Amino acid sequence: MVGNHVADLVARYGDSGVVPKALTDYIKGREGYDYAHHGRAGNPSTDFVPDEIVDRFCLVGPESAHVDRLQELKEIGVHNFALYLMHDDKEKTLSSYGKNVITQV
Repeated sequence: MVGNHVADLVARYGDSGVVPKALTDYIKGREGYDYAHHGRAGNPSTDFVPDEIVDRFCLVGPESAHVDRLQELKEIGVHNFALYLMHDDKEKTLSSYGKNVITQV
């Protein structure tokens, strides 16, 4: 999903300027995104997104990893983050964040 949003940003603002080079460089490998797979486990369109981009722009892993990363971001001045519920298990993710992540941050 991040790759798709970055592609939209690059289309709108170009590949130099406000969009970080780390994002614009990898988006060049993206071809014909299929929304039928958007937000689904096993999405075949994820091959073009390198692990470094996922690590930089996404929170993945168990709840404790989310809490740790959000604490790190808070310490460097981040005040907002987006929780995307655009995947296969929306209710579980929202419940988990409400009970076990947000309460720790």
